[in-house]
Amino acid sequence: MDKRAIVMGIAFALMWSSAFTSARVIVAQASPLASLSLRFFISGLIGIMIAKWLGQSFDLTRNQWRATFIFGIFQNALYLGLNFVAMQTIEASLASIIASSMPLMVAFAGWIVFRDKLAPLALVGLIAGFVGVSLIMGLRLSGGADLMGLALCVAGALALTVATLSVRGASEGGNVMMVVGLQMIVGAVALGVASYFTEDIQVTMSASLIMAFVYTTLVPGLAATFVWFQLVNRIGAIKAATFHFLNPFFGVLIAAILLGEAMSLLDFVGVGIITAGILAVQLSKSKT
Repeated sequence: MDKRAIVMGIAFALMWSSAFTSARVIVAQASPLASLSLRFFISGLIGIMIAKWLGQSFDLTRNQWRATFIFGIFQNALYLGLNFVAMQTIEASLASIIASSMPLMVAFAGWIVFRDKLAPLALVGLIAGFVGVSLIMGLRLSGGADLMGLALCVAGALALTVATLSVRGASEGGNVMMVVGLQMIVGAVALGVASYFTEDIQVTMSASLIMAFVYTTLVPGLAATFVWFQLVNRIGAIKAATFHFLNPFFGVLIAAILLGEAMSLLDFVGVGIITAGILAVQLSKSKT
């Protein structure tokens, strides 16, 4: 893995993790599915306009169209939709920690479905990362975390696994920003339908809601997704997915700073184990 990929991965993890805190602010003041649908609609339009400005077109390959719809449904509608609903009752830090278990799911699915090979050191690293995640998550559960919210986040992580593996063909024909924009429109439509049938739209307008909505639309929405597509195309889904192990540290830290959510010694121990897992995975990949 080269230095550029590492920088991209860390930048992605920072942007991605910050979305949990901004989402927590949004769902406390607005209907989760409706607000997320609007966010994706705006992000998608901006993404498509940027793509046209860059000279990109709607002429996507078959794999790109497939990835666009799968990514739009499984990441945007299911993963983020379930997390937005869950964060009405659980902390942003817990949601980010659960999401970071996704790389183990990706590695397992890659091995079963795509016959990807995992070096022994990589397997040890992934297991270590999952142990670290479990340690932090166990601490939150002992503090009385909502089980339904937890279940929704776990289901979301499974959906994110499918989305991550679907990106394999998303960059092969160029037009990456167009793919980013279109998959957001797919998510916006799916979430809009879900909101219509399940929600009574409620909004408490405030400066914090507006700032959180604008931020999550532009940074985790557009910038992070674009970086993610490029990163997966550069190093592959399994290697890229290991950067999700940084989510507990960044997610807990950002939530602690901006929302006042508590951090304990065990949080730091868990983060240390997770970091060691990332190092093991990357070292194993550098030998292959």
